[in-house]
Amino acid sequence: MPSDPSSAESLAAPPADGATTSADDVGLLSPVLIGAGDAASDRVVLAHLVGAELALTRALVAAGLAPQAAGIAVDGVRRNPPAIDLGRLARDSVAGGNPVIPLIPLIKASVAQHDQDAAAWVHVGATSQDILDSALMTVGRDVAVAVAESLSQTADALARLVRAHRDDPAAARTLTQHGVPTTLGLKAANWLRAVDRARHRLDEAASRLPAQLGGAGGTLAAFVERFGAAAAADLPARYAHELGLQAPAAPWHTDRWPVTELGDALAAVVAAVGMFGSDIAGMARTEVAEAAVAEGGGSSAMPQKQNPVDAVLLRSAAMRAPGLAAQLHLAAGLAVDERPDGAWHAEWPALQELLRLTLGASARAAHLAAGLSLDAGRARENLDLTNGLIVSERLGIVLVPLIGKARFDSLIVDAAAGGDLAGLLRALPEASALDVDELVDPARYLGLAPALADAALRRAPDATDAFEEGPRP
Repeated sequence: MPSDPSSAESLAAPPADGATTSADDVGLLSPVLIGAGDAASDRVVLAHLVGAELALTRALVAAGLAPQAAGIAVDGVRRNPPAIDLGRLARDSVAGGNPVIPLIPLIKASVAQHDQDAAAWVHVGATSQDILDSALMTVGRDVAVAVAESLSQTADALARLVRAHRDDPAAARTLTQHGVPTTLGLKAANWLRAVDRARHRLDEAASRLPAQLGGAGGTLAAFVERFGAAAAADLPARYAHELGLQAPAAPWHTDRWPVTELGDALAAVVAAVGMFGSDIAGMARTEVAEAAVAEGGGSSAMPQKQNPVDAVLLRSAAMRAPGLAAQLHLAAGLAVDERPDGAWHAEWPALQELLRLTLGASARAAHLAAGLSLDAGRARENLDLTNGLIVSERLGIVLVPLIGKARFDSLIVDAAAGGDLAGLLRALPEASALDVDELVDPARYLGLAPALADAALRRAPDATDAFEEGPRP
């Protein structure tokens, strides 16, 4: 049965004697992280490091390479874990350059309390990178599960908006200006598609995360020497099974694809919810007012304000994530020899911050979507601001064959200067057979907007309830 790193979480609990712990970073200047739970905190990472070490011993036992007594002792540590001072462990990590080195004797001592001989089976044949890489993969997997739940909640809420506003016309804006008509439903459908696509990409990346087990130089030589080539070749898959990860095709100490692909998928999630937040930030402007949030943030100086804080925080996350993903790629490209000298170390904070940022951003997106309302009446008022000019594309298609390009351009210039567009059209002898009111009605020039909204609902698994009536003609 795969080990559950979270069962070792109390190994990372603050010591009972109140010794120093590392609790100084509480997200004071990164509010997008607050309230989402932190499945990638240092304390959680420590729990996963412990889980990775214990899982290796369990894999050796499962393979018949270590005595059953070692497995019993490891299970005893899992059931009754000691406290580890997180701050002290961090300080002790400096000497060896990573936290696994000072962690090993602490785990050995815990196992020895159950069985002195069993302690010798902790960390057998492994190198510190095997444990740290494997632990970060299990952290990434668990974060992906939490993020997927937030994205599912977001998709549910967005699907309801798509359905409610399927046919409500609104201005499509291109380069910040009115372009052609669209619908509020299609706007929401575009957010839904982005969220759903990002969730699938993260799920796929997380499902491929492999364990790491290569030994000192990525050859598994210590395992071969101890147990023989066949057993050594089989051990990485057994280790992966214990951790609930994929079996690695080979050690990936310097082939950092698991980290970069996970980072790219995380960044894609932040980009998707960032686009959603950016749209809402614009639509919630006082002078636009096509969107309203359930809980607006106040101002220290302007008590009348209801700031769309979730949307603002999503934008902030979207500005930070690309740099973190780029840092992972830079480190991957500098992972030289058989074990990286510094590039590996540079990954850790970048990946951890990207994991935390994605957790926070996805939670904020779910909160924003749950309380979001769209104002169809205000959207229609905004459509009418240009007195019909928003359908100029349609007018050109209809009128240019009748009056020529030059006369049409002149008509649009006159209307933009304040002329009555409908009146100008009615004055055209060539347009006498046209239904002018229908021609300038933005609601009659929506193209496939409603159908595209329907398609988004059909494709999104979480939209089934919202789409139970089926598409409308």
